[in-house]
Amino acid sequence: MPRTVITGGAGFLGSHLCDRFLAEGHKVICIDNFLTGSPENISHLMERPDFLLIKHDVTNYIYVDGPVDFVLHFASPASPIDYLRLPIQTLKVGALGTHKALGLTKEKQARFLLASTSEVYGDPLVHPQHEKYWGNVNPVGLRGVYDEAKRFAEAMTMAYHRYHGVETRIARIFNTYGPRMRLDDGRALPTFMRQALTGKPITVYGDGLQTRSFAYVSDTVEGIYRLLVSDVTDPVNIGSRDEIAIRAFAEEILTLTGSRSPIVAETLPADDPKSRQPDTTVAETKLGWHPQYTRAEGLELTLAYVRKRLAKNA
Repeated sequence: MPRTVITGGAGFLGSHLCDRFLAEGHKVICIDNFLTGSPENISHLMERPDFLLIKHDVTNYIYVDGPVDFVLHFASPASPIDYLRLPIQTLKVGALGTHKALGLTKEKQARFLLASTSEVYGDPLVHPQHEKYWGNVNPVGLRGVYDEAKRFAEAMTMAYHRYHGVETRIARIFNTYGPRMRLDDGRALPTFMRQALTGKPITVYGDGLQTRSFAYVSDTVEGIYRLLVSDVTDPVNIGSRDEIAIRAFAEEILTLTGSRSPIVAETLPADDPKSRQPDTTVAETKLGWHPQYTRAEGLELTLAYVRKRLAKNA
């Protein structure tokens, strides 16, 4: 039975990865300090003999008993509201956490996968964004704590690959949504759904013409899994090409929920990307990966989760 370590395994995406690797027959070791993750995301796994939770801050030395075959480094605040609230922790987990996770990988002679992000492209001057584009990032801006932490993490990963011969993979993950997202994490989709269902105004920043491309979580997990078991060592975009303007997306959520909430404009945050759409040619050709869920399908599944969460919190 392969043994897989997932840092940040109690987070939104990390918990879905725990489910996937257990389904693939792995023993999963989830490491999380619950800074932004939630015990509730993995509560359904706690009684399983093939699942182990280690509560630990991965910026400190990581000890795992016994052999390890794979290490997936997903520990990090991952939404603006979190990394602006936790700037130093975000930088530390991207730098020290990546170093410690790579150290564990090297010690165990395992294979490593880094959860990088589309944010390494910054406010892009190339559209759609392909893996050869180096980005347009403000390193001293408010968003720089996340953008540069992930860029450093990529550099550290490649250094371990080149210098130590560690098997590494880098997934540049674009906007992902689905069940287990925190409704207060500040990202557009859970925020719009929460506001629409509670009759609050839907807040759109700036003119709302900035674009995002949303992928359903099951598709993202499939892409990550395929990348891990592939022989591709260069960064790979994992995301949907289905681009939409944020204001149009807010209107789509209003239609889906039947809400009469007004859309209100607020000041655009500094360095907010004007566009975001992945060129997924590499994932399609080298991994044979294509998103399976349409946005309409994914939104219906997510809306059911958000309704359930709101009812539970009422």
